[in-house]
Amino acid sequence: MWTLTLRGGARAAVVTAEWYDAFGVVTSGRVQLELRDGEPGPVLGRDAGFWLRGTGVRALRNPGRRTARVRVFTPGAVTRQSTHPVRQAPDEGDDMTSTTLAAALARAAGV
Repeated sequence: MWTLTLRGGARAAVVTAEWYDAFGVVTSGRVQLELRDGEPGPVLGRDAGFWLRGTGVRALRNPGRRTARVRVFTPGAVTRQSTHPVRQAPDEGDDMTSTTLAAALARAAGV
């Protein structure tokens, strides 16, 4: 688990290796998805949960002035001394497993 902090107007590129199986929850502020073609996507507010796997989203952006924070959970990841997760072998689950996992992660984040 790690936290992405975006100051007002900041942008963070989505690195596939870090976001491959990650589930994010906006815990403060607002976060806008930047789409594959560079166009602005939806703006997610506090308590919004999301996966980016397979979406083609290339960056997360803070459209506001206040700092935005996203808690990021990566199933099967281990954390080294740094806060960046290390991806384990993928575990392909069915939709029910994914939905249950999303609910459990949101509860863990206090959402």
